[in-house]
Amino acid sequence: MNLDLENKNVLVIGGSRGIGLSIVKEFISEKAKVSVIARNISDKLKNQLAKEGNKVNFYEGDATDKKSLISISELILEKSKGIDVVIANVGNGKASLASLQSDNEWEESWNINFKSALNSANVFLPLITTSGSFVFISSIAGEEYLGAPNSYSVAKSAINTMMKSLSHKFGDKLRVNSIAPGNVIFKNSRWEELLSESPKEVNKMLEDKVPLKRFGNPEEIASVVVFLSSSKASFINGTCINVDGGQTVSF
Repeated sequence: MNLDLENKNVLVIGGSRGIGLSIVKEFISEKAKVSVIARNISDKLKNQLAKEGNKVNFYEGDATDKKSLISISELILEKSKGIDVVIANVGNGKASLASLQSDNEWEESWNINFKSALNSANVFLPLITTSGSFVFISSIAGEEYLGAPNSYSVAKSAINTMMKSLSHKFGDKLRVNSIAPGNVIFKNSRWEELLSESPKEVNKMLEDKVPLKRFGNPEEIASVVVFLSSSKASFINGTCINVDGGQTVSF
């Protein structure tokens, strides 16, 4: 399928590992012009992506710091007239499962999981070209109660609410959507950590709660993200797509 992404200017915020890195690789395979923002960009990552195809532009920055993103946006505009696709992928589900989390935990989770998305939208939405696309990476923990940390679930739910609002406000110019991954495992992920700590409990959860009875992988999320960003999804706007092996049960 031709997704019509060749030479499109794509920005992936949080593209150095896991789901974000797979998204970057998938856009490269579609011959898009990709830029990556991450807090730490290693020479290993640069060399790895150099082997994938098109040249990738790298920018070190912190999405929880709006000034950092503004500075990067100015650098991006020096190289291009605008951006066709933006993926906001920053997030972290590591937090305690306490019924009442501390103020510090709430603030840290809110900054990483919601404020990063808010800053990304405020800085880069105005730069997206007509008929472009903005995709937030959310979580099924923001869709239903799944036992995830309270602060994480609330932040991801807020992303989906913001997405819906922005899709109406910008709908005459571009599309705004979100993807809600389920249990995705990759190297150094939270699920890899939990699987190592409690293999029986994790495998029982997969058996009982996920109809496909397995983890997802980053490539399975990336393929949906890239499709949603393409002209083939031109009538999809204001939607959160769950990619979770059937785990969520609400209609």
